[in-house]
Amino acid sequence: MTDFLGPAVRIRRRTALVLTTAVVAGLAMFCWPLLSSSPGTAAHTTDAPFVFMVTLPVLILIVLAELSSGGLDAKALALLGVLAGVDAALRPLGAGTGGIELVFFLLVLAGRVFGPGFGFVLGSTSLFASALLTGGVGPWLPFQMLASSLLAMGAGLLPGRVKGRWEIAMLAAYGVVAAYFYGLAMSMFTWPFLAGTTELGFVPGGSLGENLHRFLVFTVLTSTLGWDTGRALTNLVAILVLGPAVLTVLRRAARRAAFGSRV
Repeated sequence: MTDFLGPAVRIRRRTALVLTTAVVAGLAMFCWPLLSSSPGTAAHTTDAPFVFMVTLPVLILIVLAELSSGGLDAKALALLGVLAGVDAALRPLGAGTGGIELVFFLLVLAGRVFGPGFGFVLGSTSLFASALLTGGVGPWLPFQMLASSLLAMGAGLLPGRVKGRWEIAMLAAYGVVAAYFYGLAMSMFTWPFLAGTTELGFVPGGSLGENLHRFLVFTVLTSTLGWDTGRALTNLVAILVLGPAVLTVLRRAARRAAFGSRV
């Protein structure tokens, strides 16, 4: 018997199109300061973040609705609830201290086992549930949900033929990359607000090179060297130590649920 019978959430052609559109639009919402390189966009630098804060939740809901209609059956829904609950319970353990966050390694492993569609849904629901549990609801939450969905979805797109120790090594390396990706994405969201008018702040209408240089220095000093590195090390250690056992449990659940099998 194979380890993995099929994705927990089937992605049809229309679903893939909606998902791709949402990913591109979501990344554009993260990177809007770097995309606003013309002087004419300077007048919208105040209202743009608030427009995106309203638009992004709608975008996520559209994708979740499309994924649900494409094959989120009772078995997948039950498994989603269990994993989202476990992930939400893991978040307060580290409380983000020094970047020690246990949320993301489980997203990587679950995305690997159950596929990119399930990973996207789990990323959003886990961060939403954990925010309710820890009181972390705010304008940043939709951006955290999308970033988590993208990293969990990416784990489901990794080469499927890699097995054994090589698979653990691949997932551990991906966990490190995903940690820095999440940090960069959230730094891009907070940069126009936190940096303000300082020397590292966003320059409305500035050139791409100028704003990119300011952002990279800002994120290295405020996030990459501290929180992101702590998050990356946490993912690395958790996947290397707990990865084999957790993958075995998740794949056993996938076999028993028989996702993708004919009724």
